[in-house]
Amino acid sequence: MVPLSVLDLAPIVEGSDAGQALRNSAELARHAERLGYRRFWMAEHHSMPGIASAATAVGLAYVGTQTSTIRIGAGGIMLPNHAPLTIAEQFGTLESLFPGRVDLGLGRAPGTDQAAAFALRRNLNADENQFPNDVLELQGYFKGASGRVRAVPGEGLDIPLWILGSSLFGAQLAAMLGLPYAFASHFAPQMLDDAIRVYRETFRPSEQLDKPYVMLGFNAFVADSDEEAELLSTSIQQAFVALRTGQPTKLPPPQAGYAETLPLQARAILRSVLSCSAIGNPDTARRQVDQFVDRYKPDELMVTAQIHDHQARLKSYLLLMEAVRQPAASAA
Repeated sequence: MVPLSVLDLAPIVEGSDAGQALRNSAELARHAERLGYRRFWMAEHHSMPGIASAATAVGLAYVGTQTSTIRIGAGGIMLPNHAPLTIAEQFGTLESLFPGRVDLGLGRAPGTDQAAAFALRRNLNADENQFPNDVLELQGYFKGASGRVRAVPGEGLDIPLWILGSSLFGAQLAAMLGLPYAFASHFAPQMLDDAIRVYRETFRPSEQLDKPYVMLGFNAFVADSDEEAELLSTSIQQAFVALRTGQPTKLPPPQAGYAETLPLQARAILRSVLSCSAIGNPDTARRQVDQFVDRYKPDELMVTAQIHDHQARLKSYLLLMEAVRQPAASAA
């Protein structure tokens, strides 16, 4: 069975607030830990009314206190928004508090729009080679090889780095540095085939990793029936359309038949965006996961479930894990 992990954006749903979203994240992390998910990652996004994980390291610190064995990490930190030293110190602090449990995924997108990116960075004219240089600088802080400037906490700690991406750039960088690669196929699957091929074909072993390791983002909306699962998936459909039209919102409640209200072109875009998904009852979800795994041969799936009702979200993760375990249990 391919290992499963959780990607959580701490969704703020209509009728609720960020505090409840973060408490829900902690409950989901405990739930995932009990079910046997490998990692619990949170993602950095800014100026988004429906996402509470902007201060990613702070959110992970809270989740870490609520769990004991599951790995916690960023999926990811948008490194151009930060000085590498700051990230080394933040994740060095996390690793000091939760030793042997912390991952650090790094992306080069802003995780927001241009206005918020400028508010974070005060400069949008960085050289295109800055991201690889920042990754190397960050590695240097953990290794204690950055001269007079030292990351404390951070220096000497073993914190696995990951490169995140949805294009060939991230695949090439991860391969060149010998780092594991996480592809954002859960919302940007267009270059999935090419990125995986480039990464695997050009990978160079490193101190951290001796062979390629691919994690793929994957949506899961699993319920007792196909119809209920389809209904649950309409919340993320609405949220995606709102984001694409420049009007991001809190995660809305499900709306039956939502896609049918959209123009044909918008429906096609949604089908493409959600093409890497399991939507259905446990049997349907298992078939969809098997087809995805057979095609792309990932080393791990990073599962996200943007579901309005928190209990339904917990149940979706439960049903998915039970479903993917079923073939092995039957064989045994």
